[in-house]
Amino acid sequence: MIHRLLTAGALALGAFAAAPAIADDVAYKTVAVDGLDIFYREAGPADAPTILLLHGFPSSSHMFRELIPDLAAQYHVIAPDYPGFGYSSAPSVEEFGYSFAKLADVIEGFTDQLGLASYVLYMQDYGGPVGMRLAIKHPERVRGIVVQNAVVSIEGWDPVNTAPLQAYWKERTPETEKPVRDIITADGTRWQYVTGEPQPERVSPDSWSHDQRGLDRPGNDHIQLELLYQYRDNVANYPKWQQFLKELQPPMLVTWGKNDPVFTVAGMEKFKALVPNAEMHVLDGGHFALETHEPAIAAAMLDFLARLPATK
Repeated sequence: MIHRLLTAGALALGAFAAAPAIADDVAYKTVAVDGLDIFYREAGPADAPTILLLHGFPSSSHMFRELIPDLAAQYHVIAPDYPGFGYSSAPSVEEFGYSFAKLADVIEGFTDQLGLASYVLYMQDYGGPVGMRLAIKHPERVRGIVVQNAVVSIEGWDPVNTAPLQAYWKERTPETEKPVRDIITADGTRWQYVTGEPQPERVSPDSWSHDQRGLDRPGNDHIQLELLYQYRDNVANYPKWQQFLKELQPPMLVTWGKNDPVFTVAGMEKFKALVPNAEMHVLDGGHFALETHEPAIAAAMLDFLARLPATK
């Protein structure tokens, strides 16, 4: 990680006092939102510009465990877990209407509770549909957008690997559910992390093991199957999101694992077509490129963030 390398270098030069100790001060908190306990990780100076990290499926704020310290030396970093993920409340599907609109509502309430009036959005996978809804509701809060393997176009979907999901949307039956259920098995979770990685041995098993413990909680399979079914609503919203980006033209950084088995580079190219000034970084990695390319992504983000206009 970048901050640890810098700290080690400072120690070697006898500059202990200059070490950015604040970068390691990650706090693990919970706040009540609409009757739910929403867990989040927080680091960095509270009065610094805020970075809101929105995780993907089937992960949680855990996916940002290495990125947070690298950003926190200069920025206020917040990474929540959605309902049904990580350490946040996971009410049953009978108790909570799981949809991406509902997840976005909860995260909106979360930002209100924390008083976040301005932020840069980081969106990966599920973070895309949550973040886009949040941005459309509050464009005045968005200083910039960082995308890592999240899409706003059907062209960005791999047609082979996403075929079972699209069949599930058309007709929800035990037969169409079976291949979708396979996605949330241990093999399916590991597949998402290592597929497309030239050196899969560099992907820590802590990543998919942590996710799988959450998926294996009693009743969590019903939550995930419901959200995977509701993902069709995101596809229906793609034209709206594309128009929003085209009109807003936000400062945008796109980092992309080019070997992603779910979201192809066509998804990345769509962002460039919508926001021509978007900065693009292609990485030789997969869907969870942050696992093996965290230093490169952190460096690109810090450079991008430093060039943003002053906080709104």
